[in-house]
Amino acid sequence: MPNFISKLIILTKRNKVKSFFFILTCSYLLFCQSCMTMRMSKKETKSFFASTKTKYIEDSKKIEEYNIHYVETGNKNASTLFFVHGSPGSWDAYKEYLKDTLLLSKYRLIAIDRIGFGFSNFGKATNLKTQAAIIEKFVGLISNGKPLYLIGHSMGGPVIVQMAVDKPQLYKQLIILSGAIDPKAEEPENWRAIIKVKPIRYIIPGALRTSNDELYWLKEDLFLMKPQLKKITSKITIIHGTKDQLVPFSNVAFMRREFVNAKSLEIIPIENANHFIPWEHFDLIRDVLFKLE
Repeated sequence: MPNFISKLIILTKRNKVKSFFFILTCSYLLFCQSCMTMRMSKKETKSFFASTKTKYIEDSKKIEEYNIHYVETGNKNASTLFFVHGSPGSWDAYKEYLKDTLLLSKYRLIAIDRIGFGFSNFGKATNLKTQAAIIEKFVGLISNGKPLYLIGHSMGGPVIVQMAVDKPQLYKQLIILSGAIDPKAEEPENWRAIIKVKPIRYIIPGALRTSNDELYWLKEDLFLMKPQLKKITSKITIIHGTKDQLVPFSNVAFMRREFVNAKSLEIIPIENANHFIPWEHFDLIRDVLFKLE
């Protein structure tokens, strides 16, 4: 009898351990599906703009099977600053710009959630060509007939470049912030293929999964885009940190060589700056945007 009781106690303890790890695993998978969304709720957005009494519009536009969520501030009849975030991210990467009094005095400002992020078909990744094509149609829906400036950070850089390749006549100027444009500067990162495979992909939290998917395709997308860069005829401003460890500064030299038909090309290197220049060098970038003509 003592041996039976001892075995029963051991079995019970083992079952408790198994149950604990089962619950822990399920909880983590639930966390992966529902957390790390990297987006502001409508309530948070309302509170953010209320703090500075900034009037804003938050809405979505239906384009094919996609819903493009966006936030708009400023003068609806003015030229438009159109912000495209990196990977991962959402419109709120540019929230400080959308409430800046200088920019509000001169422009209409729109920041979107790219496909797969924020509230734009969250979790559904698309390649660069599709991403740009859908945003181009969105631009057509919100156009007010005034000049439109595209601002893209990181992954947002190649998105706006692809847009300018597709519709070179539509955009007055591109402002590329730490943009990943050179396909040869992209590391192979073979590990991305591994974590794309089921069921491993489901252990990657929220927006990071979408980010992994689109960055996995990026190198090939950039090679496909490269021969078409000569189509761009807009003005271009490139702002890049010289110590960017995520998107190498060598991208700047590549763009200088490839943007041969740009109406003008301005390069603003930020000495010793890293990848996060939209936030760490806000004043510099805001001043560049304010002086656009």
